[in-house]
Amino acid sequence: MPHLLVLHGPNLNRLGSREPDRYGHQTLDQINAHLAQICEEAGVGFDVLQSNHEGVLIERIHTAADQGVGFIVINPAAYTHTSIGLRDALLAAALPFLEVHLSNVHAREAFRQHSYLSDIAEGVISGLGAEGYEFAVRAAIRRMGGQA
Repeated sequence: MPHLLVLHGPNLNRLGSREPDRYGHQTLDQINAHLAQICEEAGVGFDVLQSNHEGVLIERIHTAADQGVGFIVINPAAYTHTSIGLRDALLAAALPFLEVHLSNVHAREAFRQHSYLSDIAEGVISGLGAEGYEFAVRAAIRRMGGQA
């Protein structure tokens, strides 16, 4: 069975209450439940992790490579713009991944317009809110050979 890992970076645990005009009103639990349902319907294993700690995310990427995860969907949040360690972990894991952002990072502050991950990602979805996660998960399922 193909297996998908969804990773959420720092502060995403505050979705629903954190700047709802920018990030929406859905909570992370609601988003994750929807993604789990999509994976279940497609017959794809699903695992999810949110962490405010860079090292926890890096360790999970390493573990994913050893566990046979077929694809990663990651919203690195602020680590997008700062984490060479996350980039190196994704390169070392050699797993395909899609980068997701709730807000349009290209319409925000200049420092948010550079990603350490975009050039090694299979694709980037930015500015579509929680719906961007759904698009990414469905695309990942199709790329793993499933029906989404």
